[in-house]
Amino acid sequence: MKYTSRLQLATIGIALSTLFLFSCRNTTDRSQFTISEQLTMLDNEIKKSPKDAHLYYERGKLLIEQQHINEAINDLQRACELDEDQTAYQIALSDAYFANGNVSKSYQALQKALNLEPDNMEALLKMGEVTFFSRDFDRSLETLTKVTERDPDNRTALFMKAYIYKEKGDTAAAARLYRRVSEVYPDYAPAFEELGMLYAAGGRDLAVEYLTTAIRLDSANTNAMYNLAMFYQEKEEAELAEEWYVRMLEVEPHNKYAWHNRGYIEMLYFEDYDAAIDLFSQAIACDADYVEAYTNRALCYELKGDRTNARISYQSALNIDPDYKQAVEGLARVK
Repeated sequence: MKYTSRLQLATIGIALSTLFLFSCRNTTDRSQFTISEQLTMLDNEIKKSPKDAHLYYERGKLLIEQQHINEAINDLQRACELDEDQTAYQIALSDAYFANGNVSKSYQALQKALNLEPDNMEALLKMGEVTFFSRDFDRSLETLTKVTERDPDNRTALFMKAYIYKEKGDTAAAARLYRRVSEVYPDYAPAFEELGMLYAAGGRDLAVEYLTTAIRLDSANTNAMYNLAMFYQEKEEAELAEEWYVRMLEVEPHNKYAWHNRGYIEMLYFEDYDAAIDLFSQAIACDADYVEAYTNRALCYELKGDRTNARISYQSALNIDPDYKQAVEGLARVK
């Protein structure tokens, strides 16, 4: 069983927009105004000074904040055209491109920033992120190492480097860096979660300590709960596994996997087929196309001797996936 991370590449929790943008010079303090008011002020200032690059830069940053990404890109492109030598403008333009899903142009803008200022920490870190999200792991690792050489405790860089090592199969290096993050940032739940999954994948009992710590730090962390439940399930500690699935459902009542796996435990370990049928039906209620839930529910009916309902449930599975082997074989048994 593969232990999964909620820190998927698209949503790892270290998106570019969370990092600070550096301003290249002092400007009028508009902080006491709402964003809408600030935008109106900038509109008026740009009308008066249409070649002031910094005004476009400031408005572009506000537009990113308001999720008006295309407009932000236009402003930041204009800022860069008017003043090609400002690293901050290129970084902001990279943010806007990234927010728009254009990783290639985000990369190009960051490369221009680094050409202007090779040691700029913000540009280096964001280049590490952009190459990370595009799965150019070698380039990302090289760039992130430049960050950690200057800032050994940079959490974002350390965490991404650990994830890269994990993806490359170097679990020892990944664990070492995750532990470093957990030691320097003891309240950072994702580091404990990742350590827990690494140890769970190896069947090591340390997984319990790390995953429960992640849950203590983030009581709504259903991914850590799921992986802890799976760890107990694979250890055939069925009661503990089901306990964690129940806790998971208290937080996320429509999680089909938790309902399904509870049904699987009731069917396989406790042979309570009626309970299992109800649980598989709950999983199907969460996802009407859940082939595995239909098939396992059919198997419960079959084991109860209810061939009619078994046929119906196997057929439901095959209506979704006509080639699903377990359902094909099951239907053949109960015809």
